[in-house]
Amino acid sequence: MSLPDFSMRELLEAGVHFGHKKERWNPKMETFIYGKRNGIHIIDLSQTVPLLHQALLAIRDVAASGGRVLFVGTKRQASEHVAESAKKSAQYYINHTWMAGILTNWKTVSNSIKRFKDLEETINSEKANALTKKEVLKLTREHNKLERAIGGIKDMGGLPDILFVIDTNKEAIAILEANKLGIPVVAILDTNSTPDNIDHPIPGNDDASRAIALYCSLAERAILDGMQNSEAKRAVDQGESLDPLSSDDLEVLNQESKGENITEGGESNPTEEPLKTNQESDENKELIVEKKKRVSPKKKVELSENGDNDSA
Repeated sequence: MSLPDFSMRELLEAGVHFGHKKERWNPKMETFIYGKRNGIHIIDLSQTVPLLHQALLAIRDVAASGGRVLFVGTKRQASEHVAESAKKSAQYYINHTWMAGILTNWKTVSNSIKRFKDLEETINSEKANALTKKEVLKLTREHNKLERAIGGIKDMGGLPDILFVIDTNKEAIAILEANKLGIPVVAILDTNSTPDNIDHPIPGNDDASRAIALYCSLAERAILDGMQNSEAKRAVDQGESLDPLSSDDLEVLNQESKGENITEGGESNPTEEPLKTNQESDENKELIVEKKKRVSPKKKVELSENGDNDSA
């Protein structure tokens, strides 16, 4: 299984190397900065490439083990890309507002998800016909509000196994909650970010739409690779766990090699041409095998009239 391919040229074309103005930098990001150009910090892509590879590997491993990946990007530039990649890879996302407690107060969030699903069912069923227009409008507004907040995690069914975050400054609460619960965090770090408490940092532009689209696409492909690997491994395991041949199967095969015919009643009849012994000193005596074998009623085997005759 291979990770999705990407090149430094691809990162350059997406503008991944552009940071913020030097006045806005975070000194903790100094190690990831290559230099300055026209007052703007340039990110060292020679560090971004291996770190991005490691982050994608972590995401792929989670997907391969059947884990949940939560995409988090509530800023305008990231919202659409986050939702699209999460949907394509059958994962989950928060792309509008991070409600405090989504991770640390999952029980309450689960109740909100149940309420959201109930509203969805009511609005889309015949129950809505029994309601007044005002009541339907009220329910619709509540539904839409919940959809923006938790629509991307309504089917998550539990806490995520890893977070993929676009802007660490904007999603600081999400990262804090993940840290409290020991959930690994993959995050894009711009020059105004901090690498603290990030398990898999990816130095890069977190504002350019093209750069964000590239990050999300790579994460999406890593997830799909992991899921495909998991399916292939499961298929191999199932193949290895097939039951061996039963004793009845072995008997049938032995009789076939001896040239016997098996009747539907379970009796074995010698073939028209008797078997010969393998010893020349036995003066080519004819050996007629007359044995009665029990054959599984599920296996009605009719062998060819001529068995295998071996002459010494």
